[in-house]
Amino acid sequence: MNSLIRSTARCLRSGATVCLLRPADGPARAASARFLCEAADLQKDLGELVKKDKVVVFMKGTPAQPMCGFSNAVVQILRMHGVDRYASYNVLEDQELREGVKVFSNWPTIPQVYFNGEFVGGCDILLQMHQNGDLVEELKKLNIRSALLDAEKESK
Repeated sequence: MNSLIRSTARCLRSGATVCLLRPADGPARAASARFLCEAADLQKDLGELVKKDKVVVFMKGTPAQPMCGFSNAVVQILRMHGVDRYASYNVLEDQELREGVKVFSNWPTIPQVYFNGEFVGGCDILLQMHQNGDLVEELKKLNIRSALLDAEKESK
């Protein structure tokens, strides 16, 4: 990412409208200097977004109306644990956000879950954490008490 920012800065300083990027591991590509600036800004904005709230979910749809089964599963898992206060961003409303978050996390699929600014994973990872008990522990680190702990006490 730093090389992208440096390349963009060089292009803008030179006044070019199109830059030739030469990544170390691939062919040279032409890119708009304006696009590169926007991409760098989006990555910075995403870094700030994921740190704003304890729990952040990039999903298809909204928690009230998920638009895919995987996003719905993430919402249901969080709901089971009593996590109802979290930031969610609908990637279906913004194609740049949808693609940008994939680059930001280096994770190809949506939904994506972040705890305290750190990428946790997608639906499969959250489901695995729920099943093996790790999610309760991770929520505890966020000072969020899982509702499943209370449900266990009541059943005894």
